[in-house]
Amino acid sequence: MPGRITLATPGPTNMPERIRRAIDIPLEDHRAPDIPAFMLPLFEDLKKIFKTKAGRVFIFPASGTGGWEAAISNTLSPGDKVLAARHGQFSHLWIALCRRHKLDVAMIESDWREGSPVDWYAEQLAADKEHRIKAVLVCHNETSTGVTSDVAAIRRALVQANHPALLFVDGVSSVASIDFRMDEWGVDVAVSGSQKGFMLPAGMAIVGVGPRAIEATKKSECPRAFFDFGDMIKTNDQGYFPYTPPKTLIRGLRESVDMLLEEGLENVFARHHRLGEGVRCAVRGWGLELCPKDPKWYSDSVSAIMVPKGFDSGDLIKLAYSRYQLSLGLGLTGVAGKLFRIAHMGDLNELMVLSAISGAEMAMRDLGMDVAAGSGIAPAEEYLRATAKPADIGGAIAVGQ
Repeated sequence: MPGRITLATPGPTNMPERIRRAIDIPLEDHRAPDIPAFMLPLFEDLKKIFKTKAGRVFIFPASGTGGWEAAISNTLSPGDKVLAARHGQFSHLWIALCRRHKLDVAMIESDWREGSPVDWYAEQLAADKEHRIKAVLVCHNETSTGVTSDVAAIRRALVQANHPALLFVDGVSSVASIDFRMDEWGVDVAVSGSQKGFMLPAGMAIVGVGPRAIEATKKSECPRAFFDFGDMIKTNDQGYFPYTPPKTLIRGLRESVDMLLEEGLENVFARHHRLGEGVRCAVRGWGLELCPKDPKWYSDSVSAIMVPKGFDSGDLIKLAYSRYQLSLGLGLTGVAGKLFRIAHMGDLNELMVLSAISGAEMAMRDLGMDVAAGSGIAPAEEYLRATAKPADIGGAIAVGQ
């Protein structure tokens, strides 16, 4: 078919032309004398994205899963106890990774339509008088369900219990997409990836690490080599890496960080919220429900939309792709067949979001769902029109004149 596939998945997201051009360069020597002049400022600017001054940011040639493994293997030892709630596919996978590293995971099976259960974390921490719990794991934005959790509340629970456990946060679909405050929330390790808010191809785990986590590496007994923080520190401090880095992707990362800082992080977050609200207007217009039960858990980077009983969201996704060249996000494991996902993060504007809404609406109607023509796209249009900045409209009129 002519035209392009509309990419509305929550990773990979759309890659801007600026980043594409930054990546499309001849290969280079990663040990060249001028590499530190490029890398050292990038390391510092990445700290701005994580909102940390006390920590540092490592770049591993990996996915977010590699970032998880780096967090665990550098700071903990086999037999250490960690707290985690399983309320989505990615929290589930993180728990499985911890168990493979022989950690003692104290876990609660939580509702996949709710955020991390703060009260449970608080109870567990308060009861742990001997401080056997060494780390607390939280998915800030559970990509599989479109549920955002309150990381600040988890930190408050740690403070109230006067508990020294490290706080690890999965920020794969939140860092560079929705408000993330590493220092303010006392996050010790924050894991992100290149293919979501950073608008790059998959291939880099971007990991923020605080001073307490760096100190914990001195006692960790987990085996590690590729993901060793110590090796990274020694070479990163000189502007290099302990092994061959993905320099083409890192060139793109430089452009990504520039774009985020030029727009301003608060503006990025506001744009994602506005586009996310446009999708939520469409969902209400269709008469459907979002996966999160309460608006306090709505994600501004991805919306997970429940399909009516009797329908399989997998059929919807296949139809949307084959008939309209629209890529929607799948429902995974616990919500497989029950929902589809529309992402609203990264390089995205109103018309790109409306394309995804329109394609999803047509596909639902083709599948026989009770969705009226225009019932979702019209409310989304009206919301986005009503919230457009007057200066933007004036600029468009001036150009037209």
